Amino acid sequence: MEFSAEIKRDARALRAVSPMYAGRGGVLTATLQYFYQAIALGVCDVETARALEKLGAEKLRQLFTLGDLVTKLGASPVFTACPPFPVSYYSASCVEYGKTAASMLEADLRMERGLIERLSAILADLENPDAAAVLTRILSETQGHLAAVEGLVRETSRA
Repeated sequence: MEFSAEIKRDARALRAVSPMYAGRGGVLTATLQYFYQAIALGVCDVETARALEKLGAEKLRQLFTLGDLVTKLGASPVFTACPPFPVSYYSASCVEYGKTAASMLEADLRMERGLIERLSAILADLENPDAAAVLTRILSETQGHLAAVEGLVRETSRA
């Protein structure tokens, strides 16, 4: 992912951004959750599974963008909420493993709302305008993801 501005090492911005990369409520969790759901629903609800797979792919792109940002801010993109320190490695236990389409979509609504809330809070305190530009774009995309999940909820409730 190329950034329009030259992003320089910034330990403060790195600490703010890292939880969105691989923290419990970050984009890595969202990516894995959508792919789990797409696989799990693929045998019984192909249409919803495909929509979730698409959302997972979009989250994967966001994960790559955040990993690139973490690297430019000065840390290796290891899956931890606090790089450059090799502690608190990511655990897939953060993913909500729902059993039904309805429970999965409810988890996705909570997840997307949480991502929006965390991104907004980070942006309110972030002093690095270049990093903020990246997170602002991700926030806008995440708002679109929330709208997509809300649409899936409406579609599945009609079925």
